[in-house]
Amino acid sequence: MKGSLAVFDTWRGRRAAARLVNGRLDDLLIDPADDRIRPGALYRAKAGRQMKGQGGVVLETPDGPLFLRHAKGVRPGDSFLVQATTFAEAGKAAPCTTRLVLKSRFAMVTPGAEGRNLSKAIRDEDRRAELHELLAGCDLPDGVGLVLRTAAEGADDTAIQADIAAMLTASRAVLSEPPEGAPERLLDGPDAQALAIRDWPAPDATETGDGAFEFTGVLDQIEALQSGEDPLPGGGSIVVEATRALIAVDVNTGGDTSPAAGLKANIDALRALPRALRLRGLGGQVVLDLAPMPKKERKQIESVFRSAFRTDPIETSLVGWTPLGHLELIRKRERRPLYEV
Repeated sequence: MKGSLAVFDTWRGRRAAARLVNGRLDDLLIDPADDRIRPGALYRAKAGRQMKGQGGVVLETPDGPLFLRHAKGVRPGDSFLVQATTFAEAGKAAPCTTRLVLKSRFAMVTPGAEGRNLSKAIRDEDRRAELHELLAGCDLPDGVGLVLRTAAEGADDTAIQADIAAMLTASRAVLSEPPEGAPERLLDGPDAQALAIRDWPAPDATETGDGAFEFTGVLDQIEALQSGEDPLPGGGSIVVEATRALIAVDVNTGGDTSPAAGLKANIDALRALPRALRLRGLGGQVVLDLAPMPKKERKQIESVFRSAFRTDPIETSLVGWTPLGHLELIRKRERRPLYEV
């Protein structure tokens, strides 16, 4: 079908959400195993052993360990409120922070960071003025800030106000909990379907229920991801392989081995890479083995990278070029890798 379609179903027994754009899989969210801490979950946690070499401390929670960086002054046995930020790497504690954020589709509530702000992506000046007026009318607790997200630009004010009220109610419940006491989960992170409703653009249509993935072709497209190879428009391809240390991406030109074909394949690869990493849930260090091209074209490749990742929801930064000519990126680990689900 033309346009965007949000599909809600289960995959391998776990809740999942898929986003199709003109029939092509554009995003995929799948719940982790039940023993994994979800990003966004809020805990009362207790400090355990210091990790001096890493400058942080391991925290105890009822769902497993968390790791807090920059834990200066924290002593074993101290209790405080923290929020899981990303999924844990295999065999490691999940990263967390003491800077809490409660996020909904239209708003973010920031305990401990006062202020009333709008997303910079909201550019219509008349709408910005209306939303600033809406913010001014919100009754915020002392020490709590509020940010309206990009989705608020086209939303009904009544819906925004209801969203803000729900987030403030949740934040009051969490902040009313004493920091001292036994480790406890105070608020779970969103599951895959809740995350899709919260963060994806509003779809043109929705399919829900058992068999929705099969009916819409999502299952076939997920299976195609397992090979690691994605075709490129010009006849080349990229092969994405996850190792314990990094994500390796090999760029192939296909039958044409000319310098011009190499540059074109590399440009196509950078444009395809955000989707390839997003659908596979991959993050961390990413190393691209690009097709041969003149060294003078590196600036163009860097420009294509910035353009390609500008609208991707997961923070990805260009690290630079290795002596062997590989391009290195670093990408935030916000999702579980598909091969681990």
